[in-house]
Amino acid sequence: VTVRGRNVSVNGAAVPEGDPHVHNSVSVRWPGAAVAVESGLGVRVTVDGGVVAVTVGAELRGSGTRGLCGPYNDDPA
Repeated sequence: VTVRGRNVSVNGAAVPEGDPHVHNSVSVRWPGAAVAVESGLGVRVTVDGGVVAVTVGAELRGSGTRGLCGPYNDDPA
């Protein structure tokens, strides 16, 4: 998935702005001025102008999920 501004493509195919789109387990929605891309794995990325938010479902908490900031388990260490 590629997002540049409000231009979105999935596997190289452009997604028309404003049209909800589902391909395999990836969905693209347009909540207001933002673009939201969600995987079937419980990860959602929302782009609103220059702000990017990554949301991970509660079912992934403490399940071995890892990222740049460490494990997803609320331990600040």
